[in-house]
Amino acid sequence: MLVEKDKSGKELAQHLGKTETTVSRWCRNEIQPTLETLYEISVWLKVDIRELLVSTSGGSTLA
Repeated sequence: MLVEKDKSGKELAQHLGKTETTVSRWCRNEIQPTLETLYEISVWLKVDIRELLVSTSGGSTLA
């Protein structure tokens, strides 16, 4: 999603006040952001929050 919106993990991390490592771990599906953080990301990217979720057999993950 970041590439599609011409944004970087560094920019997202700075916007949210998180580390680049945290954002990278979200993108690799090692950890999940909170729903509040997902909402903040969706507002920043100007997308519906549902676009950030990818359905998997075990649940949903950050796109």
